[in-house]
Amino acid sequence: MPETTLPLDLTEQPGHLIRRLQQRAVALFMAQTEGLDLTPVQFAALAAAQRQPGMDQRTLAREIGFDTSTTGGVIDRLEARGLLRRQAAPEDRRVRRIHLTAEGEGVLARAVPGMLQAQQGILEPLPPAERERFLALLRALVAGHDSTAA
Repeated sequence: MPETTLPLDLTEQPGHLIRRLQQRAVALFMAQTEGLDLTPVQFAALAAAQRQPGMDQRTLAREIGFDTSTTGGVIDRLEARGLLRRQAAPEDRRVRRIHLTAEGEGVLARAVPGMLQAQQGILEPLPPAERERFLALLRALVAGHDSTAA
């Protein structure tokens, strides 16, 4: 166990810094997609449904890195807006397949330019030469934690 010295400098704590960056990432996304009434998680769900039409809720949750019950609420809200639809799987009526609607396709297409602008904004403080390295480190951290998740 590392030695604890108080008071802690939060600017040296990775969890604190990740949370602060997440706050900024969400703010940038919301500003760049203003008027679409879409959260970053909803965007991820729409994009995943477009990439893999007919996936079930469990697969969608895994794709976007959310738990199944929270993902259910995201799907409920998107379905209520007419952006996604659920359809019973012919092989198992208990499984509901998720499909993007035409309206969902349109919202997603309108959101992509703003989402890409937000991604650039997130990386903007870094020198261009360091941006790919930062992304590689983020991917390594996420992959490492994904492989140890129970």
